[in-house]
Amino acid sequence: MATLTEIPKTQHAIQLVGPGQFRVNPAKDVVRPGPYEILAKVECVGLCFSDLKLLKQFDKHARKSDILSGASDDMLKGVSSYVPGEKPTVPGHEVTCRIVAVGEKVTSHKVGERCLVQTDYRDLPTANSNAAFGYNFEGGLQEYVLMDERIVVDGNGERFLIPVPENLSASAIALVEPWACVEDSYVNEERTHVKDGGQMLVVVEAGHKEQGIEEIIVDHVPALITRAAAAEVAALANESFDDIVYFGASKSTLDLLNDKLATRGLINVVLGGKKLNASVNVGIGRVHYGMTRWIGTNTGHATESYRHIPRSGELREGESILIIGASGPMGQMHLIRTVCSGVPGVSIVGTYTNDARLAAIEQKVHPLAHANRVRLRMVNIAREKLNEKFSYFAIMAPDGAIVAKSIEDSVPGTIINIFAGIPANVKQEIDLDTYISNQCFMFGTSGSVIRDMKIVLDKVIKGQLDTNLSVDAVSGMAGATEGIAAVENRTLAGKILVYPMLHDLRLTPLSELATKFPTVAAKLDKGKWTRDAEIELLRVAR
Repeated sequence: MATLTEIPKTQHAIQLVGPGQFRVNPAKDVVRPGPYEILAKVECVGLCFSDLKLLKQFDKHARKSDILSGASDDMLKGVSSYVPGEKPTVPGHEVTCRIVAVGEKVTSHKVGERCLVQTDYRDLPTANSNAAFGYNFEGGLQEYVLMDERIVVDGNGERFLIPVPENLSASAIALVEPWACVEDSYVNEERTHVKDGGQMLVVVEAGHKEQGIEEIIVDHVPALITRAAAAEVAALANESFDDIVYFGASKSTLDLLNDKLATRGLINVVLGGKKLNASVNVGIGRVHYGMTRWIGTNTGHATESYRHIPRSGELREGESILIIGASGPMGQMHLIRTVCSGVPGVSIVGTYTNDARLAAIEQKVHPLAHANRVRLRMVNIAREKLNEKFSYFAIMAPDGAIVAKSIEDSVPGTIINIFAGIPANVKQEIDLDTYISNQCFMFGTSGSVIRDMKIVLDKVIKGQLDTNLSVDAVSGMAGATEGIAAVENRTLAGKILVYPMLHDLRLTPLSELATKFPTVAAKLDKGKWTRDAEIELLRVAR
């Protein structure tokens, strides 16, 4: 292990310095750790579509803004890797690293530990999401990354730097993070009741009556219940209510109520036997980033809606599943997870718009589908129109219109997993009448929690999951710009791995290794990335 004096003073790094402004910095300072800080050497980092969203949105991204609570301003001022707002940042949140130095007040981490980085700091809220490594904290697209122990240990003493074994490839470990985000979207527990100690708003439209409020606050009691007439809604503070119960059927009132919903808030639309007969403008982006939820009932009783909230986004027996964008990097993960879920009777349709990409994923996944007795069909929706209805939608495309179409194609009890990160400020007109009549439930999750990382890591360690199935290309720092462009243009079917210590390696698809690095290609397993291939790449590409 290198001593602190052997660690270089500068490093190669990728920096985002403004919207659309991306640069390779060959001389970024390697900051020595302060008293509470941890310096880690990055072994491998995966590129993600979220990196592209951060590049385009920069300080407007929901995770690039200031932390609102959970850490004091005085403490944050001393954290050199905290870079909210317009400060330049380093992207990259799918990371394997090794701790090389720690400050004198660090107590839970040791030099030499090899770690998987959990990046999602849900106890540190921002205005529309939460803090995260690779966003308002510098991430892993650099050779060395600095973290603060007061940030990367949660209130229960759990570490966000999860120790990992030496016998796994850095790639397999780094790719636990995106697989954990997929896992989180299925296992995240949904709130099925009023929030204890929260802020509740009750609005009763003229011609409707309030029913069921007393029943829904018996076991779960808000701190304050505010009652307002429909005409008073506009004057209420935005994003201030954890629960909104609306008795009525007015589009104009619901358009206003949408903005009053707090992060992780739940709105219950009680139609009382009436119809809206108009689309409602719903904050689809906040369903993903703000984890807001919409429920409703055709009856006049508020309790009915809560009964139809699923406990999680997990698959159910006999599920008919549509995965939109199934041949993209994250779509592949959803496809493999659903195929291998073990849930009886599921059938899956995966869509994309490119025949070659569809053929590649079909070749990879069909053996798994056959072994698990899952009906799988891949469809090029640029050429073939789907006329089916589904009980489960997994949406990889950040497009509100696709969410609206999913509601049109729903059946009773349909779950709509908005996995793609639609920008937090985006709204979409949806048919709330159909949504409520079919008792649909749309939800979104962003990132993962330590539990999810450990679930996926355990599968990798036991050999139950090979995350390297996702790999389609490798790169060093010289290829990072090409890599981001490939993510944007969807020119590669799987994940791109960057090895920061390889300064001069250009973006190299696995399919081109045989001509560029034949000894690396010889270490592939029927075209799949392996630990031996990684070791050989690090030997020959330096």
